[in-house]
Amino acid sequence: MEDGLPDKPRLKRSCEAPKVGIVHLGPGAFFRAFNAVYTDEAMANAGGDWGICAVSLRSPTARDQLDPQGGAFTSVSLSEDGPKPRVIESISRVLVAPEDPNAVVDAMADAGVKIVSLTITEKGYCHEPATGALNRTHPDVMHDLANIAAPRTAVGFIVAALAKRHAAGGKPFTVLSCDNLPSNGALARGTVLDFARAYDPALADWIAENVPFPATMVDRITPATTDADVEKLAEIAGYHDPACVFHEAFRQWVIEDDFADGRPAWDSAGAQFVKDVDAHELMKLRCLNGTHSTMAYLGYLAGLETIGDVVTDPDFAGLCEKLWHEEIISTLPQPDGEDLPAYCATLMDRFKDTSIRHKTWQIAMDGSQKLPQRLLGTIADNLAQGHLPNGLILAVAAWMRYVGGTDEKGDPIDVRDPMADQLKASDGVFDLLGFRDIFSETLAQNPAFRAPLTAAYARLQSQGARAAVKEYIAQ
Repeated sequence: MEDGLPDKPRLKRSCEAPKVGIVHLGPGAFFRAFNAVYTDEAMANAGGDWGICAVSLRSPTARDQLDPQGGAFTSVSLSEDGPKPRVIESISRVLVAPEDPNAVVDAMADAGVKIVSLTITEKGYCHEPATGALNRTHPDVMHDLANIAAPRTAVGFIVAALAKRHAAGGKPFTVLSCDNLPSNGALARGTVLDFARAYDPALADWIAENVPFPATMVDRITPATTDADVEKLAEIAGYHDPACVFHEAFRQWVIEDDFADGRPAWDSAGAQFVKDVDAHELMKLRCLNGTHSTMAYLGYLAGLETIGDVVTDPDFAGLCEKLWHEEIISTLPQPDGEDLPAYCATLMDRFKDTSIRHKTWQIAMDGSQKLPQRLLGTIADNLAQGHLPNGLILAVAAWMRYVGGTDEKGDPIDVRDPMADQLKASDGVFDLLGFRDIFSETLAQNPAFRAPLTAAYARLQSQGARAAVKEYIAQ
């Protein structure tokens, strides 16, 4: 017996690990369902030394799961035709940053590494969400500026490694953000340069001139792996793999083609290389992530556990359709090769896929970091166009109701957010609008936003989420 699963051997790597060409910060479920899969396929299709050194900035969980398996894990595509497992072997080694930060800096500084990629979520950039600037008062940023040899943050590690490259006269690596953020390349560049200027202005100048920060758009719905998933895979495949990841079959990766020293043939695996990612990224953030967050807060308050549960409710499905066609698409530039109404129709099909159990509670995490990109920018654009986006405003009110920490039945909500304690201690709409890390002064003080937001919050308190949604779609 191993880990409670009788007669199931542990998954093992089938071949020698590839030479490392990529260091990836943040080896969570999405990275395994996305970056690692594309890279595995690219090496199978076109070769190259693009093995991944995966670095956990906090927890040893990924290392403890992957090391006994030689870095191999199982990617399981879900669809109504059933699960389709595939073993992925692009991860060559795993490091845990707090255990040996010097080893991480050395790995990134190694001349064989061409790319440092990131899936660290919004909060990992240690920035001010409303402005994008590095938060220099963040405790971990302050620590890294004083202890660059032993960083804690992704930005600190990147600057420390680039400093070693620069001192050795070596080539820079490319910094590739793969987080669901608008202009994620520009955000990564800005925070790295802010840090570097505070640490060493000459190094900052070298980074600004030599280090590319291409933008990306990434898309694959990836729920958190559960014990039941691990057991299901063991039944299907006949082996035990606690590092497995389950995800939808759909995937899309759009990448700005700007690299310092080569890249894997990700295009051979279906990635799109373009000159400008912004329109694709905005489309995805507002159409998919914006409605995801809307459904997460309103759906959770209405007692709905998963996105599939939400969209099978006719009122909530109507909410999505109305948001797309009346409040979101009109704010978007036209991305090359995309049909926006058709894209939204595809999203609805994906949301309805019963094989994906994407929990509203999971999507609701870290809302203070997500709101500016997913909802508030769309609201501001609507107001600038002279249109009142009541559905998106209702979504913000639902977030405010959610972070209060008590649901409609009076039960506690487990609010997972870096600002959770401050948010729970806030007293209503106007207090929450005072958080400048979330709401810009311009939006927070706009009567066209404040008045309907206050009314929507009051409706949620008096009528509940279901009634508020029904009222919105009847307008």
